[in-house]
Amino acid sequence: MARDKFNPAALLTWLASSIYVWQGVGVRLRTERLAPAKGPVLHRIDGAEPPIGLLVLGDSSAASVGVGNSEQGLASQLAAMMAERTGRAVNWRAAGFNSATAGGIRDQVVPNLPHEPWTHIVLSIGTNDTKNFHSVSRWGREFGTLLYALRAKWPEARLIWSPVVDMTRVPALPKALGRILEVRAQAINGMGVRLCRERSALGAPRLPILDPAAGFSTDGFHASEAGYLAWAEHLVELLLAED
Repeated sequence: MARDKFNPAALLTWLASSIYVWQGVGVRLRTERLAPAKGPVLHRIDGAEPPIGLLVLGDSSAASVGVGNSEQGLASQLAAMMAERTGRAVNWRAAGFNSATAGGIRDQVVPNLPHEPWTHIVLSIGTNDTKNFHSVSRWGREFGTLLYALRAKWPEARLIWSPVVDMTRVPALPKALGRILEVRAQAINGMGVRLCRERSALGAPRLPILDPAAGFSTDGFHASEAGYLAWAEHLVELLLAED
């Protein structure tokens, strides 16, 4: 793995790599493995024409891991809010994949997505890059070219990236591990927001975690139904805002 040569704070986390490995293995062994939510990943909410096209793309959170049915997940709840606020029909798709990283979505997913008329794209990516200790420079290359790929395929879509949450607030993570990953998350987020500004995307504010007990699922890592609801409420006005 390439080191974070130009990010002193992230570079310091390599000194704590033994803690990361030791506690990370423990978390992996203890954490409940949850499957993606059952239910539709493609759906339509009827309303006025022309329809909104919503694509929620990225990691396991985009796949609504943590809840039992996709209707409780981020894409479905966002679509319902957008339909209610606008009165328009919404065609939505959740394209989420366990353990996905920016490079994986860029190389394996975007080229294989059909060219549907998505008008709004929410990108949930970066958590796995953070916990896999991807360097900031690697993240910059892979996330930056992912933005290019999405812009090339959907040049007129409103594209919003939801940054990595505060890792010290994730219940599944021991305090020391949470602090190490939070340093890396801040570095990942800083680079991500900068790239969004440069490449015609919007880096959303970080989702605040006010009540971890309610906001996380039984695994202590993925969102619960209440967590996805709060996430959708956090993003919906940004999606519908006029530039």
